[in-house]
Formats: sequence, structure tokens, C-alpha cells
Amino acid sequence: MEINCVVCGKEKLDKDTIGINKKILSNEISDFYCLNCFAEYLGCTEEDLLEKIEEFKEEGCTLFR
Repeated sequence: MEINCVVCGKEKLDKDTIGINKKILSNEISDFYCLNCFAEYLGCTEEDLLEKIEEFKEEGCTLFR
């Protein structure tokens, strides 16, 4: 299933981007943001989100496998 950004329409979001959306917002969401739009929504930077993704991976979070 192809998932696109609900704001800018960026196509085919990768699994890490989908994972961080689910981790921060809810596992039950149906609308996803690309990293750029998500960072803007959260008031942080894309780099902040990438760092969090790496932290969650190191913790073994199943959303990032």
C-alpha cells in the first residue's frame, strides 16, 4: 500500500517516516506526514526527527523494523 503525505502529497513515504508518525501520533492514524511536513507540524527540525528514529531503532521499537 502506497502512503503519501497528507499535506504536500509527497509519494511513497518510507517505513521510518511512517513509523515516526505512528510512534508520535498514534498507531491507529490514517493520515501521514513526510518528514519535512511532520517537523513543521511538531515545531522541530527534520534532523530532530531523524535522531529520534535512530533512538527508537536502538531501543528495538517494532515500528522501525
